[in-house]
Amino acid sequence: MSTEKEIKEDRPQLNFIEQMIEKDLAEGKHDGQVHTRFPPHPNGYLHIGHAKSICLNFGLAQKYNGKCNLRFDDTNPEKEDVEYIHSIKEDIKWLGFEWDNELYASDYFGDLYNFAVQLIKDGKAYIDDNSAEKISEERGSPTSPGKLSAFRARSIEENLSLFEAMKNGEVEEGVRVLRAKIDMASPIMQMRDPVIYRVKKATHHRTGNQWSIYPTYDFAHGQSDALEKITHSLCTLEFASHRPLYDWFIDALDLYPSKQTEFARLNLSYTIVSKRKLKELVEGGHVDGWDDPRMPTLAAIRRRGYTAEAIRNFAHKIGVAKRDGVSDVALLEHSVREDLNKKANRVLGVLNPIKLIITNYPEGQTEMLPAVNNPEDESAGKRQIPFGREVFIERDDFMEDPPKKFFRMGPEREVRLKYAYIIKCTGFKKNDAGEIEEIYAEYDPETKSGHDTSGKKVKGTLGWVSADHAVNAEVRLYDRLFTTENLNDIEDDFKNHLNPTSLTTMSHAMVEPSVGDMAPNTQFQFERLGYFIIDKDSSTDKPRINRTVSLRDTWAKQNK
Repeated sequence: MSTEKEIKEDRPQLNFIEQMIEKDLAEGKHDGQVHTRFPPHPNGYLHIGHAKSICLNFGLAQKYNGKCNLRFDDTNPEKEDVEYIHSIKEDIKWLGFEWDNELYASDYFGDLYNFAVQLIKDGKAYIDDNSAEKISEERGSPTSPGKLSAFRARSIEENLSLFEAMKNGEVEEGVRVLRAKIDMASPIMQMRDPVIYRVKKATHHRTGNQWSIYPTYDFAHGQSDALEKITHSLCTLEFASHRPLYDWFIDALDLYPSKQTEFARLNLSYTIVSKRKLKELVEGGHVDGWDDPRMPTLAAIRRRGYTAEAIRNFAHKIGVAKRDGVSDVALLEHSVREDLNKKANRVLGVLNPIKLIITNYPEGQTEMLPAVNNPEDESAGKRQIPFGREVFIERDDFMEDPPKKFFRMGPEREVRLKYAYIIKCTGFKKNDAGEIEEIYAEYDPETKSGHDTSGKKVKGTLGWVSADHAVNAEVRLYDRLFTTENLNDIEDDFKNHLNPTSLTTMSHAMVEPSVGDMAPNTQFQFERLGYFIIDKDSSTDKPRINRTVSLRDTWAKQNK
């Protein structure tokens, strides 16, 4: 029988947000409901940092039989696009989650306008004619109080009239704003009469030209939460200083008491997750678009071959903390390897080929050999691969003068060709430049895999493909986009830290015939080389293949 201590140790440890929710449920708060939301801005593609927030918000709703809304914070029409909305929805579904309600901050533009009018009537908001520069100057600094605006004492009637004129399109951009009237001496900068409405003569993707004024994020966020009766509003730590303002609006408007709680954002080593900087990479031509497999966007890592299961497992492993830190990208790559090892079939491929001629094998003969599809999954079965007199092997698998611990091929050395025979190198040929262009070997017919009667033991096993049946493919070897581990600590231009070898294209790779028939997004392991995926731009004439991740953490080995 398990002891009480063992039972406690077997129970999964709760993070601080789960502890808070379970305390709320135990105390009967929110009528026993858990209602979260994921509120992305539709002004760019989601990245790996968003994946943590998605897994947290949707995951908590699942765990506690609650609900999670997808609410687009579409309060800045100049930067928003329907393309981003579609991509965000696709990313969330790919991660394995479904939202209970698809909502938009623009659903509440009428409510938010009425809330602003209420604040004006209560003497808690005013129209300011100062420029953005003047308002910023008068806000002061964290160590000195701000100055009261010359327009702060306007009457309620004048403020209402001016605000209506703003709404009706009678005021140009930058001429007037609506500010909350709170405390210009507050030690919290966000509480120093923040701007809550501004004029924007832009066409909105949903409301068209109905509105000439738009609420700021801070004004729309908490009120949208309250209107949806969100019980647990979860934000990353950079929004902690906004919480007093979040609470102030809800209290001032007497709304449903949604509560904001902050958690540490995901910072990943060797990775940038700033939308502004990612856009700079795209527009500067440093990467080939938002879904370039080197980018940290979810569209990019999906194209690279990272699986949704691996991302969810990674989010679970790093947990939920109260303090910012940097998570090791090697843990993410480990999660990907761990998942693909179970589900990816194995195939043979040669990225940098050199021809090997087995001189004592019958010319013109083709032998079909059985190969295991996935040693981790017996139900995956076997396939037949062709073998003949001429095969391709990796150029790096041969050395003219190999060191003692090099267990691959060299003169007079024996190795096994995977699923085939043991061969012995008998010679090689060089071209005029002194480069080896052909290798010669003899095979031992008694050493056929699965039927070996020779008693021979060799230490090296090589991958290969039949030269007569190989399919030429383009293989893209992706590596980390940056060479610096913690990009939060750099003081110079982040582009100075780009990895010049983040993409290596192998245009003359040779792969087994089955790869030529694979559909885009098919994932597999090239034995001994790593995990790969057929790219969306692939064709039957020449497959295009992306490396998802190597078999081992080569960066750790290099650093060591």
